[in-house]
Amino acid sequence: MIRKLQKADVIKVADIWLNSNIKAHNFIPARYWESNYDPVKEMLLQAEVYVYESNGEIQGFIGLNGEYIEGIFVCDKLQSQGIGKLLLDFIKERRTGLSLNVYEKNTRAIHFYQREGFEIQDEGIDEATGEKDYVMIWQ
Repeated sequence: MIRKLQKADVIKVADIWLNSNIKAHNFIPARYWESNYDPVKEMLLQAEVYVYESNGEIQGFIGLNGEYIEGIFVCDKLQSQGIGKLLLDFIKERRTGLSLNVYEKNTRAIHFYQREGFEIQDEGIDEATGEKDYVMIWQ
């Protein structure tokens, strides 16, 4: 089931965010993500966030800012089981176009988004990390 984030979900969702970022972005020091944990908890309550829940357990989520995907995050042990695709399809049904940024070194995510119809539109440098990233678009 996909539903809107509730206040009671924030710690579980922030934990998924932290663990997923550390695993997917091993080229960025873990302390970068850890130092952003508390600000992210605050931002989650302000953002448009949908969680995927099964058997009363949050297993993943997608965060949006208008047409921009802030991120799709799935519990470690449940990745590559279609949860990210379900969350993305849920949003695609509600938007006519989407964009996102993805780190060049995160090839797994790039391939996922390309498989889902996104195309690399531009490239740049993420100022916070100094890492090269791509802007990807779906229309």
